Amino acid sequence: MTQPLLKILAMTALLLTSSVQVHAQAFPAKPVRIVVGFAAGGSTDKLARVLALRMGELLGQPVLVDNRPGAAGNIAAEGVAAAAPDGYTVFMATLSSQAINPHLYAKLKFDPIKSFEPIGLVAKYPLLLVVPPQLKLNSVQDLISYARANPGQTFFASSGNGSPAHLAGEIFKTATGTDVRHVPYRGGGPAMLALMSNEAQFGFETIPSAIGHTRGGKLNGLAVTSDQRSAAAPNLPTMQEAGLKGFSVTSWAGLLVPAGTPRDVVTKLAETTRAAIASPGVKAALANDGAEPGGGSPADFASFMNEELKTWGAVVRAAGAKVD
Repeated sequence: MTQPLLKILAMTALLLTSSVQVHAQAFPAKPVRIVVGFAAGGSTDKLARVLALRMGELLGQPVLVDNRPGAAGNIAAEGVAAAAPDGYTVFMATLSSQAINPHLYAKLKFDPIKSFEPIGLVAKYPLLLVVPPQLKLNSVQDLISYARANPGQTFFASSGNGSPAHLAGEIFKTATGTDVRHVPYRGGGPAMLALMSNEAQFGFETIPSAIGHTRGGKLNGLAVTSDQRSAAAPNLPTMQEAGLKGFSVTSWAGLLVPAGTPRDVVTKLAETTRAAIASPGVKAALANDGAEPGGGSPADFASFMNEELKTWGAVVRAAGAKVD
């Protein structure tokens, strides 16, 4: 190889390296987009908006929320997995998209682990069992009695097929031996509206999505699905306290970016996410909604998702849940 050619190759390599370094140092040079797999008004959307506002302040660029509802987060996940791996398209991943859907859907256009780079866990939260006030049901046992008296005519609303709310309803159906029917909606917000109008007779929804409606008297809360009572609704029993032993469902949300995103960009987003979660405003918003703040490193989040994928595979099989 000639000396001039060697010099050209060396200069090209140097320019490419410099370009990558400048790109990483400049991130973000334009708005960042957080893609949410559910409609506006639900708990995932609400969480994303609270987080996006603070992240935008920390990054010095707007962080926008892009709602892409459908298939319990699958549509959003597919879109982000296929996006450019540059850090400007971020996915608000959930228990549904990363741990439940892979066991419910025969074919997915993304791999829950390999298609993404983890950024960090944002929050965990239990679900709240709610019913329309007009039914005058005041306990879980009241609901069970109602469902047994109305077989095939008792419907439960969820934020979509494969959502934690859907799976919680299936677990309730199996645990109580009742003939209840699932009605999926395009997000937690629409599901709550269906319950308020008695279009559905009960539903499980994340506390951030449902607590405001129970505080305002638009829905009656009967129990929470966590192992311990929630500070956001301390007077409500857990499902286990209400008589359904072993009933435990805790939802979560975290941030992912497409596989292949530069390591410096992942680190920048991870540091910003942790700082946003730790900020007083975000912490207060999470506490008010009964959510437990996340945190930890990308590696911590990767380990957590792997364990959740295994755990919920067993839960889905035991419940016999299927996509309608």
